[in-house]
Amino acid sequence: MRIAVFTDSYRPYTSGVVRSIETFSEELDALGHRVHIFAPRYGPLAGVEDAVYRFYSFPSPTNPEFNIAIPISLRLKATLRRLGVDIIHVHSPFMLGRMGARSARDLGLPLVFTYHTLYDHYVHYIPLAQNFTRKVTQHLCAQFSNRCDQVLVPTNVIGDYIRDLGVTVPIRKLPTGINLEQFQNGDPLWFRERFSIAADEKVLLFVGRIGLEKNLAFLLRSFQIVCGMTDNRKVRLFLVGGGPETESLTALSRDLGISDQVVFAGPVSGSEVAHCCAGSDLFVFPSITETQGLVIGEAKAAGLPSVAVNAFGVGEMVIDGEDGFLVEPNESEFAERVGMLLHDDHLLRQFADNARRNAEQLSSRIMARELVSTYEELIASNRSINYSAQ
Repeated sequence: MRIAVFTDSYRPYTSGVVRSIETFSEELDALGHRVHIFAPRYGPLAGVEDAVYRFYSFPSPTNPEFNIAIPISLRLKATLRRLGVDIIHVHSPFMLGRMGARSARDLGLPLVFTYHTLYDHYVHYIPLAQNFTRKVTQHLCAQFSNRCDQVLVPTNVIGDYIRDLGVTVPIRKLPTGINLEQFQNGDPLWFRERFSIAADEKVLLFVGRIGLEKNLAFLLRSFQIVCGMTDNRKVRLFLVGGGPETESLTALSRDLGISDQVVFAGPVSGSEVAHCCAGSDLFVFPSITETQGLVIGEAKAAGLPSVAVNAFGVGEMVIDGEDGFLVEPNESEFAERVGMLLHDDHLLRQFADNARRNAEQLSSRIMARELVSTYEELIASNRSINYSAQ
């Protein structure tokens, strides 16, 4: 099977969407399928990329790390025909996603859309008329979804959410899978030696974009409460990732008096995330905009329990009281749950064992096989419709 993937974000940009595309592509390739990726260009091309086709793009005015592709190509239709594409899978309802949708229509191919992001929760990157922009974004996303043959969502709660927005086409839950072997074999010494972490220090870990949507000011204020708890154990908070809020959050950590115990570690590669998880004691995740919370699943595979705010897809990634805690967006409650696990080694080990076991359900190979089944059903149905129309 030959799959054309259209995405508005791809490496070297890092995000959950990029991780999802890379993970599924690797597994589909291992299963004998061929994935061709159509994505924005970042700077001069560094050489030919196998099965990756880049579009001219420019940095986003509100997020210079993210490039916006110009969806123009006179050769696209001929390229897709030459590649013998069987199905088109888009990962955005905007620039290249819409180009992929037009290509599917023009070539009579089935169209799949993965609803990765709560786009209407990101309007803070648009400085004016945010309420109006939110409603317009919701309408555009629902309208685009209804042009597709199948919409995939990572969690059931997101499926319910987009149904309420007006999506009427078939919706199927299909989470992004996790490379279990990679995260089960992380090197704890890599992380602890790189950042000079003492053996008796407890490490709280956050991995993700350092942006407003991740609710990291909440995390810092919660961590200040943790630091003030009556216990002489050393504890540090590591924030792994890059983003536009790094400078303001660094200043906030100074204002809160916790800057010596907060480390902005910067972005790392996907394989290095596994080492970060292996060298940590507890994963902390305050985001309230996640459709899945893939990094929680990766942490679980590494045997890392989580304390997370119970919002949207995260609620399906943590089993409360078994492999972590889900809390309401209350800083004192969040800190109390963190403190409970930091101060009870037996409970922490028990949660770690449960996390590792529960992560088995998110095997990337299993998820890829489910995706293949979805593709095959759509291709067979499309062929039947085309045959009947003749």
